[in-house]
Amino acid sequence: MFKLPRRRSLLVILCLTASLAFAAVVSANHAWGNYHWARTANPFTLKVGNNVTSAWTSQFNTSISDWNQSQELGLSPVAGTSNKRCAMVAGTVQVCNGTYGNNGWLGLASINITGGVHITQGSAKMNDTYFNTATYNNPNEKLHVMCQEIGHTFGLGHTSEDGSSQNTCMDYFSNTGANAGSTASTHPNAHDYSMLSTIYAHLDSSNTAAASAASSSASEVTNDPNSWGVLKSQSANGRSSTYEREHGNGSKTLTHVFWTEEAAERCNGCDHRFDH
Repeated sequence: MFKLPRRRSLLVILCLTASLAFAAVVSANHAWGNYHWARTANPFTLKVGNNVTSAWTSQFNTSISDWNQSQELGLSPVAGTSNKRCAMVAGTVQVCNGTYGNNGWLGLASINITGGVHITQGSAKMNDTYFNTATYNNPNEKLHVMCQEIGHTFGLGHTSEDGSSQNTCMDYFSNTGANAGSTASTHPNAHDYSMLSTIYAHLDSSNTAAASAASSSASEVTNDPNSWGVLKSQSANGRSSTYEREHGNGSKTLTHVFWTEEAAERCNGCDHRFDH
């Protein structure tokens, strides 16, 4: 029987091992549950309300352009309706920035769900109380957070929550301090687009992105942390938390919170709503 030389055999084994490891990384699932916008065709049009100030215009435009490279999404920027308040509006994602206070969070992404899995409206907030400080006020950190918060409103979760960079805005790398000049993790990557293709592989019988109803106050996420509902999960390093609030009509609101480095350092195992 023919045998490969020992050195070549080891090389083949190493290559196979590396290939399997790479395949495992590429196939990793970072969907946010099974949440998705209901729609009857791909790509589908989703209105994105622009409520940001001029200090965030570049990050907003870049994030919309980046996510529009997905074959499933047809993002349509429109004039916002709620400014800093960022009340959710049915059939849209509202994107806002404002001085939301010294409450420990950098970014907040919320989606309202009906039928167990269908997104009906969303919002993404950036907290200028921190982004106006020297630690966070740099274009790379701002782009990372905005890109991520918008990505959550499509049904994406995190690729990693340990602070390492997978070179996607859906990880928890921090473009601050020594990394302030780094552009790593400021855009979606191929795996994000592949994940969107998986999330939106099937079609639905309705289109929640086409809704035109007024915003729902019952679903609104405000600066009152009780409006977020119950803490459902938190990353080991304390920088990511997920909350869920159920409404009496069978719908629910889910919120991803991106905490500041300082909040995580105070107590990474605490519910940061109540530790500052």
